[in-house]
Amino acid sequence: MNKQAFIECIAQLIPENSRVLDLGCGDGSLLSYLQTHRNCTGYGVEIDDKNVLACVQTDVQVVQLNLDEGLKMFADQSFDVVLQIDTLQHLRNAETMLLETIRVGRLGIVAFPNFGHWPNRLSILGGRMPVTKRLPYQWYDTPNIRVGTFADFGELANKNNIRILDSFGIKEAEQVRLWPNLMAPTAVFKIEKI
Repeated sequence: MNKQAFIECIAQLIPENSRVLDLGCGDGSLLSYLQTHRNCTGYGVEIDDKNVLACVQTDVQVVQLNLDEGLKMFADQSFDVVLQIDTLQHLRNAETMLLETIRVGRLGIVAFPNFGHWPNRLSILGGRMPVTKRLPYQWYDTPNIRVGTFADFGELANKNNIRILDSFGIKEAEQVRLWPNLMAPTAVFKIEKI
């Protein structure tokens, strides 16, 4: 998937002039785009030294922090939007960080590889873990320590009193609304605290 097209697709979900916290922001590309095109302000949170440097070089404010340690440094509702784009599946404390997302932000946007996408299901039926464009790693070297589907996330949200305001899939930077669990390699959820 084209990175820039994916960024533009996600950016449409964030209201203009929002104060944004981007968890696991990588090189800061999404936050930089939001600052330039949606007049947003905020911070990225990243642990990798190389990515922190990339953020600094592109004028993205970044905090170097291990997300497995939580977000204690941020007050309740201190951001309009908290992003977890391709972050949740890497965290040991995924449920805790989901709760932190809606504690720190009025709105959360979560996106992760959808393990329910049909090529993944086919691979499992064939007895192998999937290796796709969206999940390009072998089972033994993947950075993804969690795998989930639309239904899995829905149950987790329900268990934790999280309201799902919208959900859809993304395939080739286009929204997928018809059978997204089956047809889209990326799951996207817009959430808030009940």
